[in-house]
Amino acid sequence: MKKVVIASNNSGKLKEFTHLFEPLEIQVFPQSVFNVAEVEEPFQTFVENALVKARHASKQTGLPALADDSGICVDVLNGRPGVYSARYAGEPKSDQRNNQLLIENLRTKQDRRAHYYCIIVLVRYADDPQPIITDGSWHGRIILEPKGTGGFGYDPYFYLPDLGKTAAELSIEDKNLISHRGKALMRLTRYISEEALGGFGKDSE
Repeated sequence: MKKVVIASNNSGKLKEFTHLFEPLEIQVFPQSVFNVAEVEEPFQTFVENALVKARHASKQTGLPALADDSGICVDVLNGRPGVYSARYAGEPKSDQRNNQLLIENLRTKQDRRAHYYCIIVLVRYADDPQPIITDGSWHGRIILEPKGTGGFGYDPYFYLPDLGKTAAELSIEDKNLISHRGKALMRLTRYISEEALGGFGKDSE
């Protein structure tokens, strides 16, 4: 089985990545398994932040590395929290405080349209000159009271009018079919399958 390191220690993301890579016989490991520390994300765009994370994880482990940068973008807030979604309320990172701040900033707003955005970067080695990049978006709106216990991040407040549910009320299977990360990952796995990516990954011992 091939293996790839995920440049994240987020258990929710790891669960989603694992679920989608299993059919390709690719085993994923969080970077914490290799004692890889998180790298700074100093850029203003999702793609730049994802690329620096993937290159860092690959350099530290010698393995192919996958990184995503994702966030929620609210129309009336000019796209914020955006790339700062995980640290919207400052350090240390806290989903609860991030959600509280978002709701405070939207409580008096009538327009609460928002979308999740995800970009995924896969590098086969640290200095890969042709990183594989895919992305996906997921549109909905923010509600003021949370619903559901699944997912993570802003999911309990991210409402999907067509389904009448929040992202936190979906099963992981349903979420992976329609979410921003699910779309980006499916595009990535399709690319891996179609291109056969010669030499991708290393066999587990």
